[in-house]
Amino acid sequence: MTIDQKFIDQFVNVTSKAAIASYQLVGKKDKIAADKAAVDSMRNELNKLNIRGKIVIGEGELDEAPMLYIGEKIGSMNGPEIDIAVDPLEGTNFVANNLPGALSVIAIAEKNNLFNAPETYMQKISTKVKEKGIVDLDYSVKKNIFNLSEYINKKPENITACVMDRPRHKEIITELKKIGVNVKLITDGDVSGALLVTEDKYGVDIFLGIGGGPEGVLSAAALDAFNCGFQGRFLFNTELDKNRANKMGIRDFKKKYEINEIVKGDSIFCATGITSGDLVSGIKIENDQLVSETLITHKSSGIKKIVKKIIKT
Repeated sequence: MTIDQKFIDQFVNVTSKAAIASYQLVGKKDKIAADKAAVDSMRNELNKLNIRGKIVIGEGELDEAPMLYIGEKIGSMNGPEIDIAVDPLEGTNFVANNLPGALSVIAIAEKNNLFNAPETYMQKISTKVKEKGIVDLDYSVKKNIFNLSEYINKKPENITACVMDRPRHKEIITELKKIGVNVKLITDGDVSGALLVTEDKYGVDIFLGIGGGPEGVLSAAALDAFNCGFQGRFLFNTELDKNRANKMGIRDFKKKYEINEIVKGDSIFCATGITSGDLVSGIKIENDQLVSETLITHKSSGIKKIVKKIIKT
């Protein structure tokens, strides 16, 4: 089964409207208000669509922000049944402080084809390489880099690794530097970080470290369309985390998930820029009109492109 291409424009509109709603609060130092604006807009636009939608990846639990919550039914309740993963505002701090890289993100798949993930952390790794046994979460940083180096015929000192700049990644960063790898540190926004491996123009060969679980699922949808490799392992550090995961049907708390276990079948992914970053440009005003830029993927049709859209508000 495939998802009708007509939905591409509809979901680009959803993320573009959410991006514009959040754009109004760029630099206002209020990340909660910026997130709420994006959430409210996204919910409003999704409810206009002829779908029987269900949110399987929600946002906001850990940030105590307003949310499109897991299990929420969305849409007109006519049309196809679809699973929806959302991050209405990835990079709340970026918007609050007028920093680059804020996005509004959505991914959809047919019912039961998107992993129902709890709001917890995930160990993750993404590369251009899809083949098994080259890069793996269970390998050391050194083994992953040397395997990748050999596979893509690139010396370790010519490889660039993207890592979130967090104290928890100190050992990873130290090891990468010891090997001589170029390290691109990002302060936030690990959806875009994971996706920098998709195109040579971004100059990133591997993304690794610990970030948000929901963001991992969103990234996987796009990486799947680009035929890239991704693995994720959820980190359940408290009994509360384990109980929530259990309710979602997760029994093996240490399982390593391959990309085809996270997103199955056809999918659409849209990421609209709010502030300009590596992936896409932010909202711009051109000739008194608001213009968005969105990275779109649609697996079954092979669409992988960036589109500009004039948004009527």
